[in-house]
Amino acid sequence: MAPDRESTRERTPTGATAATRHRTPRLDQPRPPRRRILPEWDPEAFGRLSEKIARFLGTGRFIVWMTVVIILWVVWNIAAPANLRFDTYPFIFLTLMLSLQASYAAPLILLAQNRQDDRDRVNLEQDRKQNERSIADTEYLTREIAALRMGLGEVATRDWIRSELQDVVKEADERRRHDGHVVFPAERSERSPGRDADDR
Repeated sequence: MAPDRESTRERTPTGATAATRHRTPRLDQPRPPRRRILPEWDPEAFGRLSEKIARFLGTGRFIVWMTVVIILWVVWNIAAPANLRFDTYPFIFLTLMLSLQASYAAPLILLAQNRQDDRDRVNLEQDRKQNERSIADTEYLTREIAALRMGLGEVATRDWIRSELQDVVKEADERRRHDGHVVFPAERSERSPGRDADDR
């Protein structure tokens, strides 16, 4: 047994081959993360932020605040002293700010609409699957009800038994009237002691 251990020790690679073998990527281990030049962000967090901004842009509060800011901007740059004005009459800086706001608002609104479309698509798919399950359940219940009706058609119900018993009673009454006085077994058992007494 000792020579086998020595032979296995001799077979293990050493030196340069062992060092080069560990440098190659292994399939049983995950790759180390690569360095990225661009900054990373969470797309879900960015999408939620864009939806909040798009919702705010679509409210009357935003329109009122934007109107107040524009009016104050224009009034300040017209009525203020010349050395305190920061945007003179053509209001080029105001135009730049409004175009910048519009250029950012449009993609944010589109992103929010895309996220809403994705949610609507998922909801429609879930509704379609739910409708298919409801239709399948309804068809199953319909088949079960039809089978129960077919089975109940052969089962004697209370009304049917009552009507049959009434028919039997009517037939017995008619026979008694026709044949005279027919004694039923219950009457015989009641009258039997009297007959025995008469016979004696």
